[in-house]
Amino acid sequence: MPEKVLSLIAPLGGERKNLIPALQRVHEEMGYLPEEAIAEIAQFFRLSKNEVFGVASFYALFRFQRAGKYTERVCQGTACHVRGGRRILETVERELNIRTGETTPDYLFSLERVACFGSCALAPVMTVNKTFYGRMTTAKARQILEGYRQEKQANE
Repeated sequence: MPEKVLSLIAPLGGERKNLIPALQRVHEEMGYLPEEAIAEIAQFFRLSKNEVFGVASFYALFRFQRAGKYTERVCQGTACHVRGGRRILETVERELNIRTGETTPDYLFSLERVACFGSCALAPVMTVNKTFYGRMTTAKARQILEGYRQEKQANE
């Protein structure tokens, strides 16, 4: 991993102003920031691991755990909440047997709670990666998850 991380961040140069772009490059390539990558970034920028982690953890876009192939996001904003967003989230948690913020053991699904997608007219809303699903019901949520499971099986 050290060579891979170094190949991503070396072109940026070792100035501290390039720390966030370096974190972004590694995160984009790996899908998260593993502890080993943080250590390599810290060494490259001559910072402590704690300093690098402190910067990275300030931003919500950085993950520190490997995510699933499919990231389910369920809106919990006001319109979605009023129209059953909590039930959708609870259904997805039961179906995947994980809680919000977790990833399934097979790394197929990760689950996130979102404050608002800004699509209140289509509430409740759920996304899977970049695919948007509006006017969700618990039955639709189960059907969508099953579709992704079948897609995985068909590709094996």
